[in-house]
This record gives sequence, C-alpha cells and structure tokens, in this order.
Amino acid sequence: MKTVIIVGGGAAGMLAGIAAARNGGTVHIFEKNEKLGKKVFITGKGRCNVTNACDTEDLFRNVVTNSKFLYSSFYGFNNFDMMALLEEAGCPLKTERGNRVFPVSDKSSDVIKALSGMLGRLGAEVHLHSEVKELLLEDGRCRGILLKKGGTETKVYGDAVIVACGGLSYPTTGSTGDGYRFAGAAGHTVTELSPALVPFVVKEPVVKELQGLSLKNIEATVMRGKKVIYREFGEMLFTHYGVSGPVLLSASSYAVKELKKGPLSLVIDLKPALSEEQLDARLLREFEGTLNKQFKNALVHLFPSKLVPVMVERSGISPEKKVNEITREERKQIIQATKSFTVTITGLRDYNEAIITQGGVSVKEVNPSTMESKLVSGLYFAGEVLDLDAVTGGFNLQIAWSTAWTAGSEAAGPDLE
Repeated sequence: MKTVIIVGGGAAGMLAGIAAARNGGTVHIFEKNEKLGKKVFITGKGRCNVTNACDTEDLFRNVVTNSKFLYSSFYGFNNFDMMALLEEAGCPLKTERGNRVFPVSDKSSDVIKALSGMLGRLGAEVHLHSEVKELLLEDGRCRGILLKKGGTETKVYGDAVIVACGGLSYPTTGSTGDGYRFAGAAGHTVTELSPALVPFVVKEPVVKELQGLSLKNIEATVMRGKKVIYREFGEMLFTHYGVSGPVLLSASSYAVKELKKGPLSLVIDLKPALSEEQLDARLLREFEGTLNKQFKNALVHLFPSKLVPVMVERSGISPEKKVNEITREERKQIIQATKSFTVTITGLRDYNEAIITQGGVSVKEVNPSTMESKLVSGLYFAGEVLDLDAVTGGFNLQIAWSTAWTAGSEAAGPDLE
C-alpha cells in the first residue's frame, strides 16, 4: 500500500485524495487553511458551478491553453463521471442554461461537504493548519515534504507527492503560488503567469457613467485592428473601471497575451438579433410615436435608461433635436453606435479578482497519462498549478477534477518501473 501525500485541500487536492484512496493508497492531505475547499466555497458566487454537462468532446473546445494535454485525463474521468461521483457522495445536482451544473441546494458548501465526507469514509487523513514549506527531493525522486505546523518543521515521507495547491488567483483563499515554487525547485519550467477569467480595465470614462448596468444578449468582439481575438454572445456588466460579466471574463483569457502588446478594442453589438435594416425599421416605429419629442426622449424603449444619454451622445445628434427632423443619415449614426459600441481595453484587473491563473507548470514536462513529472519520479501535479485554463462555465473545475483523478489514481497505483 503506497503512502500518497497531497499538498493542498482544494478541488484538485480533495479529488486526488478520493482517487488515491479508492485505488488503495494511504492518503494524507496537507492544507494550510483552517478548512478544505476555501476557493471552491466562493466559486460561482458561492453556488459552485461544478462542471459542464456538454459532450465530452466539447470540453476540449472550451479549453484555452493546452487542450490536447487533457486527452487522457478528460477521457479517463469526464464531466459525467464527476457528476455521478458527487451524486453518490450525497450532493444532488441540477443543470442550468449553458449546461452549467450546480448543486440543487445552490450551496458550494454542499460540494465540499460531499467530497470531505467521502474522503473520511475512504480513510484519508486531512491535516489542517499544515503548511508545506518545500518538497524533499533526493536523487531524482520526490521522497516527501517539509511541513510547518505550529511553529515546528517536520519531514514527512511518502511514496508519491501530488502538488495540488492552486495558482495565484484569490490569494485570500491561500492561493499564493506555492506550487510554482515547488515545481521550480524540482527543475520544472513555470510559464509566464497572468490573471485570467478576470474583468477588463477600459480607458473611456463612459464606463463610470454606466457602472452597475448589466446587459443581456449582447455580442462582444475583442479586436486588434481588424484581427478578431474573441467573439461571443452573452451577458456583460459595466463597472467603475471597465467591463465584466461572463462573456467578457471568458474573453479575458484569450486577450491576456495580446494585451502585453498594447491596448485592444472591444466592440459591443447591443442588438445582435437585429440586422441594420431591422434596427432601422425598429427606430422608425419608435419615432412614429414620438415625432414632436426631443431626440433625448425618443430612445427609452430601445435601451435601459442609464444607457440612453450615452447613446444620444455617441450618435452625434443634438439631444434637443426634434424627432421629426432626424434624417436618414442620422438614423444610420444611431444604428452604427448601437451595432458597434466601441471602447478601448487597456489591461486586466489583478489576481484578487481573477477566477483563475493563466500559465503554470509546463505541460511538456508532465506525463499527460499519469500527471507525473517527467523530471522527478514520484512527483505529480493536478489542477490550476498546471499551464491549463478554460473559459467560464464549469470547465476549469473539470480540468481540476480530471487531472486530480488521474494523478491520484496513478500515484496510488503500482510502480511500473
């Protein structure tokens, strides 16, 4: 029976523990926080979008970085396997719009309770308030960890060590980049790190005027010049510093590297369901009932009230102009402002607001079939510490579940050397 040491008690750590224990391993999870799953607790605004109920093939399409690396782990333990495991553990699930899967209770704490309960039933030992300081590396093998608990340091030995301590996002949950340090000390390459699934910072002061305004059914396109970097239909939110919301959080993961070259354009189609001709017809209908009104009062049925003065200004038409005096060319200006509401993206918010970290332990140095290091035997990686990331919708947690299941199962299994 192999002793498996797991560094980190988050999503990946908990599932790696379950997989290792199910495979006959003696499991010890070391977590520096006072409880398991601190980051899981706040995901999905406290509801925890555990996975996505799409076809397994679609999982790959939603991965932004290194999707091919996940072939073995996604097929070895897929989204439906995870759903079945949670149901078995006593956490019933439901599927919402966009195939997003949540606990029926809408409480992330029920996901944590189910997983920790399963760990307990399988005999895995959880050590809280236990900070791992470094890995014990000898002769090309990971022999264990140096543990700090209550002011004393202790060496803990095992047959395998799984590093599953997350990235840099939401540092208040304990994600302080320890895994990257451990990987670097073991000779691994850590690729450039950046906040991802994170709100954008916008140059134009108009966002402050629109702060708090949420828009549904828009199409957002992020561009450099004429090159489209990301385009998607969905929901967005204006903030005091820029833009956020599901569609733009996903866009941020594609824009990370491009933003290093300079600002980008965000083009928002406020009425993507209408062609320019249909929008013009809609405008004419709106104008028919307001012919003697001033233009500034003529758009109230077309846009939310907070957006109306901004759209009036962007159209270039005098707010006091009578509706019956607006020309066809001026209607074209309104249509242009509606179909191409453009602002300048200058950067990203920081790790405190990032859902995930982009970058991490280079997957070229990790065996995709086992999650074991190619450089140091007995050392495994799982979850966000790896250079893997995806868009919103439960896909990042599925990366954590699948890589953790592979790592846990393999770490506890027989040595093939």
